[in-house]
Amino acid sequence: MKISYNWLKWYVPQIPEVDKLADIVTYHLAEVESMEKLEGGDVVLDIKILPNRAHDLLSHQGVARELASLLEIEFKNPEPLYKIPNSNPTNLKIKIDTDKCRRYAGRIIKNIKIGSSPAWVVEHLESIGQRSINNIVDATNTVMYDSGQPTHAFDLDKVDGGIIVRQARDGEQMTALDNKEVKLSAKDMVIADNTNILAIAGVKGGKSAEVDSNTKNIIIEVANFDPVSVRKTAQSANIQTDSKKRFENDLSPELVSYGMKELSGLIMEICPEAVFEDIVDEYPVKQEDRKLSFSLHKVSKVLGVDVTSEEMKSILDRYNIHFEEKEDGIIEINVPPMRLDFSMEEDIAEEVARIMGYDKIVPKLPKIDFKPQANDIFSKISWSREKLLNDGYSEVMTYVFRNKGDVEVLASASDKKFLRVNLSDGVKESLKLNQLNSPLLEMDEIKIFEIGTVFKKEGEEIHVCIADKKEVKEMSLEEFCKSMPETSPGTFFQVSSEKNIGENSKFKMWSLYPFIARDIAVWVPEIISSADVEKIIKENIGDMVVLGPKLFDEFKKDGKVSYAFKVIFQSYERTLSDEEINTIINKITEKLNSQSSWSVR
Repeated sequence: MKISYNWLKWYVPQIPEVDKLADIVTYHLAEVESMEKLEGGDVVLDIKILPNRAHDLLSHQGVARELASLLEIEFKNPEPLYKIPNSNPTNLKIKIDTDKCRRYAGRIIKNIKIGSSPAWVVEHLESIGQRSINNIVDATNTVMYDSGQPTHAFDLDKVDGGIIVRQARDGEQMTALDNKEVKLSAKDMVIADNTNILAIAGVKGGKSAEVDSNTKNIIIEVANFDPVSVRKTAQSANIQTDSKKRFENDLSPELVSYGMKELSGLIMEICPEAVFEDIVDEYPVKQEDRKLSFSLHKVSKVLGVDVTSEEMKSILDRYNIHFEEKEDGIIEINVPPMRLDFSMEEDIAEEVARIMGYDKIVPKLPKIDFKPQANDIFSKISWSREKLLNDGYSEVMTYVFRNKGDVEVLASASDKKFLRVNLSDGVKESLKLNQLNSPLLEMDEIKIFEIGTVFKKEGEEIHVCIADKKEVKEMSLEEFCKSMPETSPGTFFQVSSEKNIGENSKFKMWSLYPFIARDIAVWVPEIISSADVEKIIKENIGDMVVLGPKLFDEFKKDGKVSYAFKVIFQSYERTLSDEEINTIINKITEKLNSQSSWSVR
C-alpha cells in the first residue's frame, strides 16, 4: 500500500519526520518496503500491509489512526469537515437478491458536470501512482484510498430501472471498463439493472453505465460484499483491482455509512450545483456488536512478560477501545467494528506486544519434556521410500495437475484443470523421458518410483507407483507396506549419515537443450592401455562434452585390443547440430588413426 506522507499529515499533523516514521511503522506496524521522494517535497512510503490488518490499514485514515494511537498524538477526525448536502426524496430502487452482498447503499445525484478534479485531489492521487481521470471517478478513488471503502459511480441515464445485486447466469457476459470481455458463471456476483450487467461486484465496472464526459446524473454505490466470492470471481476472470484487494481481505459493513458520507461530501465540494437525493441503504443482516474477554494473566503468560493492569488500560484508552474490568484480572472489551482481527485472547496478546515493542520481550526457551510420537503415515512413507531406494529405484515427483480427473481446480492452466486420480500416468511419462536420457544419466536400466497423493471422488489417498522396463505398478501405501511382510514400517525412518549430502556439495543446473551421444571405437596394439587412448580423445574433444569419454566395451583379438568409448555432447546455450559434432569426431578420428598401428573402427 502506497501511503503519502503529506496525505497522512492531514489527519496527524504532529507526525514524526519521515525517516523516523518509517522506523516506527516497521517496528510496530508493518514493513516499509521502500520510500520515494517526490517533486514538491512529498514522500511516499510503500508499506507491506499483511492480510490480518488489511481490513483497516489499506487506507490513509487507517494508518493515520493507528499512528495517532501508537504515538499518543492527535488524530484530526475528518467527518466534521464533510459538507452534508440537502437531500430530496428519491425513487431509486435497490434489490439484493443474493446472500453474498452484506450491504448496499446507493444515492442518485443529479445536475453534475464532468470535468477535471481540484488540484489537491489530483495531487493526492498522483502521489500514490494513480492517474486522474475526471472529477467523479477521482472522487470514488480518493474515498477508497482515504478511508479504505471502495465506491463506484454509474451513469443514471444509462441504467434501466433500479439496481439489482444478484448472481450472474451461466454464460452471461460483460464488457469491462477496459473493454475486456468477461464471461461469467452462476458463481459470480454482479450489479445489474433490468437489462444489462453494470459491474462485477467488488471487482470491476462495466461499459454499459460508464461515467463519461456527457454524464449529467449518476448513482453512487457504496457497498460491502462477501470476501470469498469477490476473490474467486476475480481469480476466475483474471482481473486484479485495488477494489478487489480490499474486499477479498474482508471489510466491515459499518464502513459503508462513512464511505457514503465522505463521497457525498466530496462530490458536493467539486460539483456545488449538484442535486442530491436520499440515500437508499439495504442492510439485511447488520454486523453484530462483539465483546471479547481476556485475562491479564493469560496475556502475560503468552508474551512471557508481566503486563500490568495500568499498562493494559493505557493501551485500550489510546486505541479508543471501551472496556470493563471484571473479577480476577479479567477485562472485557467492546471490539471496534473495524477490528475484524480481534477474535481471541491471543489476538490481544499480539496487539500488546506490537504496541509495547517486541524488543521488550526477552526471548526465553521453554522447557519441553515430551517424547515425540510416531506418525503412522509419515513412518510408512519414509519406510517405503528407503525400501525402494535400497532396491535401486530413483524417486521422481510428477505433476499433480492433469487434463482430466474427478476434482477440478479453479486457478490452473486451461489444459490442466484437474487433480490427478493416479500416479501411473505421470510416472509413465517420466519413465519414457528418463529412458531417452539414460546415456546422459549413465544408467543401463531406469527404475523409478513415486509416493504421492491422488485425488478421487471419495477423497484423497496416498499411493506408491514403481516402474522399470518390465512394468508400471501402482497401489495404495497400505497395500505396498503389506506386500513386504519380511520388513516393517513400524518405526521412524532416519537417514544414515553415509547418505547425507556433503557440506561442500553444490547443485549444478542441467542443460535444457538436447544432447548428442557418439561412440568412438579403436583397434590398438595390446600394449596400449585404454588410458592412453582416452588421453588423446580428451585432448581433441573440445568444450561441448558433458560426459565421457567413458570406456564401455573392451575385447582382444589377434594381438590387438579394441576399446570403445561413449561421449556425450551438450550445450547450455543452444541446440547442437550433427555437423559441428561430426567435425569434432572427425578431428578425433584423424588423431587416433595417425598413431602407429591404431585404427578407428
